[in-house]
Amino acid sequence: MSESPVPHEPPIYRRIADGLRARILAGELRDGDRLPGENALMAEYAIARATARQALAVLINEGLAVPRRGSGVYVRLFKPIRRHGARRLSREQWGQGRAIWDADTHGRPFTVDHLEVALERASEHVAGILDSAEVWARRRRYSVDARPVQLATSYFPAHLVQDSAITLTDTGPGGVYARLGDLGAAPAHFTEEVRARMPQPRESALLDLPGGTPVIAITRTAYTSGGLPVEVNEMVLDSAAYVLQYDFDA
Repeated sequence: MSESPVPHEPPIYRRIADGLRARILAGELRDGDRLPGENALMAEYAIARATARQALAVLINEGLAVPRRGSGVYVRLFKPIRRHGARRLSREQWGQGRAIWDADTHGRPFTVDHLEVALERASEHVAGILDSAEVWARRRRYSVDARPVQLATSYFPAHLVQDSAITLTDTGPGGVYARLGDLGAAPAHFTEEVRARMPQPRESALLDLPGGTPVIAITRTAYTSGGLPVEVNEMVLDSAAYVLQYDFDA
């Protein structure tokens, strides 16, 4: 009868990472706390610098820590945003002058800390959906609890929204969907396509993503009750900052 194989012990860098992770999840190390640096780990565990670096890299790649150049590696705990697709886009939300982000954040502070509005030529993809060669584009970066979490670019047919508040930086209560309603083109139906991918360099920089962190790419199209497409919104989400919730009947 053959003997059962002895399980291999994980490498030392994994054991160090496991210990640090346990301290983070137990609340011993809190959001913003500095993790032991490479020199401290080398001294404590009698390991090489490369091994210490591997241990910290595990936590960085898991989204539990973030490196700050010239300063060290810090705990990065963040309560995920629960994004409820139907609830946030309901007419009850924007029709009463509330921002759709209020449905996501539930009172947590959020800001649009980068905003560009411009008239531009539509890409072939967007032009094909909106049947418009020119579009007004609204590019935003959203931050929650002072952390960048999402990039979004909305495109609107130029002939529809020209001279409306949608072309201004401040769209007023209820945002762009309320203003589309003012134009007689209120959204009545949405479709969203969701996929995961690795970020482009610019996206990584704007979202301050640790190396190896994927993003969630969502493309949403808004339609009027008559089936007219009035918006294409391309969103890029920090995958570590979100839980996507969808409810449906069997």
